[in-house]
Amino acid sequence: MKQLRIFLPLAVLVFTVAAPAHSAKSAAAASAPPPQPSQQPSVPTIASALDREISGVEKQIVDVAEAMPEDKYNFSPETLNIPGADYKGVRTFAVQVKHVAASNYFIWSPLTGDKLPEGLKDGNGPENLKTKADIIKFLKDSFALGHKAAATLTTENMLQNPGNSKSTRLRLATFGVAHAYDHYGQMVEYLRMNGIVPPASRVKSD
Repeated sequence: MKQLRIFLPLAVLVFTVAAPAHSAKSAAAASAPPPQPSQQPSVPTIASALDREISGVEKQIVDVAEAMPEDKYNFSPETLNIPGADYKGVRTFAVQVKHVAASNYFIWSPLTGDKLPEGLKDGNGPENLKTKADIIKFLKDSFALGHKAAATLTTENMLQNPGNSKSTRLRLATFGVAHAYDHYGQMVEYLRMNGIVPPASRVKSD
Protein backbone atom coordinates (compact mmCIF):
# COMPACT_ATOMS: atom_id res chain seq x y z
CA MET A 1 0.00 0.00 0.00
CA LYS A 2 2.83 2.35 0.81
CA GLN A 3 4.28 1.84 -2.69
CA LEU A 4 0.86 2.43 -4.25
CA ARG A 5 0.46 5.71 -2.36
CA ILE A 6 3.83 6.88 -3.73
CA PHE A 7 3.15 5.73 -7.32
CA LEU A 8 -0.24 7.41 -7.75
CA PRO A 9 0.99 10.99 -7.10
CA LEU A 10 3.93 10.42 -9.44
CA ALA A 11 1.63 9.19 -12.20
CA VAL A 12 -0.60 12.23 -11.78
CA LEU A 13 2.47 14.53 -11.96
CA VAL A 14 3.75 12.90 -15.15
CA PHE A 15 0.35 13.15 -16.84
CA THR A 16 0.00 16.79 -15.79
CA VAL A 17 3.40 17.70 -17.33
CA ALA A 18 2.85 15.66 -20.52
CA ALA A 19 -0.62 16.94 -21.27
CA PRO A 20 0.36 20.57 -22.01
CA ALA A 21 3.20 19.41 -24.27
CA HIS A 22 0.79 17.22 -26.23
CA SER A 23 -1.67 20.11 -26.47
CA ALA A 24 1.10 22.42 -27.74
CA LYS A 25 2.04 19.94 -30.46
CA SER A 26 -1.60 19.60 -31.50
CA ALA A 27 -1.99 23.37 -31.66
CA ALA A 28 1.19 23.74 -33.70
CA ALA A 29 0.04 21.04 -36.11
CA ALA A 30 -3.32 22.72 -36.49
CA SER A 31 -1.77 26.11 -37.29
CA ALA A 32 0.90 24.75 -39.68
CA PRO A 33 0.17 25.24 -43.40
CA PRO A 34 -1.09 22.13 -45.19
CA PRO A 35 1.62 20.12 -46.99
CA GLN A 36 2.03 21.11 -50.61
CA PRO A 37 1.31 18.39 -53.18
CA SER A 38 4.33 17.18 -55.10
CA GLN A 39 4.85 19.19 -58.26
CA GLN A 40 3.53 17.29 -61.24
CA PRO A 41 5.28 17.48 -64.64
CA SER A 42 3.53 19.80 -67.08
CA VAL A 43 1.17 18.13 -69.50
CA PRO A 44 2.43 18.32 -73.12
CA THR A 45 0.43 20.47 -75.50
CA ILE A 46 0.43 20.75 -79.27
CA ALA A 47 2.30 24.06 -78.84
CA SER A 48 5.00 22.63 -76.57
CA ALA A 49 5.45 19.56 -78.79
CA LEU A 50 6.01 21.70 -81.89
CA ASP A 51 8.25 24.10 -80.00
CA ARG A 52 10.49 21.20 -79.03
CA GLU A 53 10.76 20.08 -82.67
CA ILE A 54 11.69 23.60 -83.74
CA SER A 55 14.36 23.77 -81.03
CA GLY A 56 15.85 20.51 -82.30
CA VAL A 57 16.27 21.56 -85.92
CA GLU A 58 17.30 25.08 -84.88
CA LYS A 59 20.29 23.73 -82.96
CA GLN A 60 21.37 21.53 -85.87
CA ILE A 61 21.14 24.32 -88.44
CA VAL A 62 22.74 27.02 -86.30
CA ASP A 63 25.61 24.71 -85.27
CA VAL A 64 26.37 23.93 -88.92
CA ALA A 65 26.15 27.59 -89.93
CA GLU A 66 28.59 28.53 -87.17
CA ALA A 67 30.96 25.65 -88.01
CA MET A 68 31.60 26.84 -91.57
CA PRO A 69 34.47 29.39 -91.70
CA GLU A 70 33.46 32.78 -93.06
CA ASP A 71 35.90 32.47 -95.95
CA LYS A 72 33.98 29.37 -97.07
CA TYR A 73 30.53 30.97 -96.98
CA ASN A 74 30.60 31.52 -100.74
CA PHE A 75 31.53 27.89 -101.39
CA SER A 76 29.37 25.74 -103.64
CA PRO A 77 30.11 22.24 -104.99
CA GLU A 78 30.30 23.76 -108.46
CA THR A 79 33.75 25.15 -107.62
CA LEU A 80 35.14 21.63 -107.15
CA ASN A 81 34.72 20.78 -110.84
CA ILE A 82 34.02 17.13 -110.03
CA PRO A 83 34.01 15.08 -113.27
CA GLY A 84 30.54 13.88 -114.16
CA ALA A 85 28.89 16.03 -111.49
CA ASP A 86 26.24 18.58 -112.33
CA TYR A 87 26.39 21.29 -109.65
CA LYS A 88 26.02 24.22 -112.01
CA GLY A 89 23.97 27.00 -110.46
CA VAL A 90 23.47 25.40 -107.03
CA ARG A 91 23.28 27.63 -103.98
CA THR A 92 26.39 28.72 -102.12
CA PHE A 93 26.61 27.84 -98.44
CA ALA A 94 25.65 31.40 -97.52
CA VAL A 95 22.53 31.22 -99.68
CA GLN A 96 21.67 27.83 -98.20
CA VAL A 97 21.60 29.41 -94.76
CA LYS A 98 19.66 32.44 -95.95
CA HIS A 99 17.22 30.16 -97.79
CA VAL A 100 16.38 28.29 -94.60
CA ALA A 101 15.84 31.56 -92.77
CA ALA A 102 13.81 33.13 -95.57
CA SER A 103 11.62 30.04 -95.83
CA ASN A 104 11.06 30.09 -92.09
CA TYR A 105 9.66 33.60 -92.40
CA PHE A 106 7.45 32.74 -95.37
CA ILE A 107 6.14 29.55 -93.70
CA TRP A 108 5.64 30.74 -90.12
CA SER A 109 4.63 34.42 -90.49
CA PRO A 110 1.01 33.52 -91.44
CA LEU A 111 0.68 31.91 -88.00
CA THR A 112 1.86 34.97 -86.12
CA GLY A 113 0.74 37.78 -88.40
CA ASP A 114 4.25 39.28 -88.43
CA LYS A 115 5.41 41.25 -91.46
CA LEU A 116 8.29 39.89 -93.49
CA PRO A 117 11.70 41.50 -92.84
CA GLU A 118 12.69 44.39 -95.05
CA GLY A 119 14.44 43.25 -98.21
CA LEU A 120 13.02 39.73 -98.11
CA LYS A 121 11.61 39.16 -101.58
CA ASP A 122 12.32 35.52 -102.39
CA GLY A 123 13.61 32.23 -101.02
CA ASN A 124 17.25 33.25 -101.25
CA GLY A 125 16.98 35.91 -98.58
CA PRO A 126 17.96 39.58 -98.59
CA GLU A 127 20.83 40.34 -100.96
CA ASN A 128 22.38 42.88 -98.59
CA LEU A 129 23.25 40.17 -96.01
CA LYS A 130 26.86 39.32 -96.80
CA THR A 131 28.79 38.65 -93.59
CA LYS A 132 28.61 35.45 -91.58
CA ALA A 133 27.48 37.35 -88.49
CA ASP A 134 24.60 39.07 -90.32
CA ILE A 135 23.47 35.84 -91.96
CA ILE A 136 23.49 33.89 -88.69
CA LYS A 137 21.53 36.67 -86.97
CA PHE A 138 18.95 36.49 -89.77
CA LEU A 139 18.80 32.72 -89.24
CA LYS A 140 18.35 32.94 -85.47
CA ASP A 141 15.68 35.62 -85.79
CA SER A 142 13.75 33.36 -88.16
CA PHE A 143 13.73 30.56 -85.62
CA ALA A 144 12.57 32.99 -82.93
CA LEU A 145 9.56 33.56 -85.17
CA GLY A 146 9.12 29.77 -85.32
CA HIS A 147 8.86 29.55 -81.54
CA LYS A 148 6.33 32.38 -81.60
CA ALA A 149 4.35 30.51 -84.25
CA ALA A 150 4.36 27.28 -82.26
CA ALA A 151 2.97 29.13 -79.24
CA THR A 152 -0.14 30.08 -81.23
CA LEU A 153 -1.18 26.47 -81.80
CA THR A 154 -4.06 24.93 -79.86
CA THR A 155 -6.11 21.80 -80.34
CA GLU A 156 -9.00 24.08 -81.33
CA ASN A 157 -7.23 26.06 -84.08
CA MET A 158 -4.52 23.71 -85.39
CA LEU A 159 -6.67 22.54 -88.33
CA GLN A 160 -7.77 26.05 -89.28
CA ASN A 161 -6.32 27.94 -92.25
CA PRO A 162 -4.61 31.17 -91.18
CA GLY A 163 -5.40 34.17 -93.36
CA ASN A 164 -5.48 33.30 -97.04
CA SER A 165 -3.31 30.21 -96.67
CA LYS A 166 -4.58 26.93 -98.09
CA SER A 167 -2.59 25.02 -95.46
CA THR A 168 -3.65 24.38 -91.90
CA ARG A 169 -1.79 25.90 -88.98
CA LEU A 170 -0.46 22.48 -88.05
CA ARG A 171 0.78 21.83 -91.59
CA LEU A 172 2.65 25.14 -91.70
CA ALA A 173 4.24 24.60 -88.30
CA THR A 174 5.47 21.10 -89.12
CA PHE A 175 6.50 21.91 -92.69
CA GLY A 176 8.90 24.57 -91.42
CA VAL A 177 10.69 21.87 -89.42
CA ALA A 178 10.74 19.35 -92.29
CA HIS A 179 12.03 21.92 -94.78
CA ALA A 180 14.86 22.99 -92.45
CA TYR A 181 15.96 19.38 -91.95
CA ASP A 182 16.06 18.90 -95.73
CA HIS A 183 18.55 21.73 -96.10
CA TYR A 184 20.47 20.67 -93.01
CA GLY A 185 21.39 17.51 -94.94
CA GLN A 186 22.68 19.60 -97.83
CA MET A 187 24.66 21.93 -95.55
CA VAL A 188 26.32 18.95 -93.89
CA GLU A 189 27.62 17.86 -97.29
CA TYR A 190 29.01 21.34 -97.90
CA LEU A 191 30.98 21.04 -94.64
CA ARG A 192 32.25 17.57 -95.55
CA MET A 193 33.43 18.81 -98.95
CA ASN A 194 35.60 21.29 -97.07
CA GLY A 195 37.03 18.72 -94.68
CA ILE A 196 34.89 19.87 -91.75
CA VAL A 197 33.18 17.31 -89.53
CA PRO A 198 29.62 18.48 -88.73
CA PRO A 199 29.17 19.32 -85.03
CA ALA A 200 26.53 16.61 -84.52
CA SER A 201 28.97 13.97 -85.84
CA ARG A 202 31.92 14.93 -83.68
CA VAL A 203 33.00 12.55 -80.92
CA LYS A 204 32.01 13.95 -77.56
CA SER A 205 34.76 13.67 -74.92
CA ASP A 206 33.83 13.01 -71.29
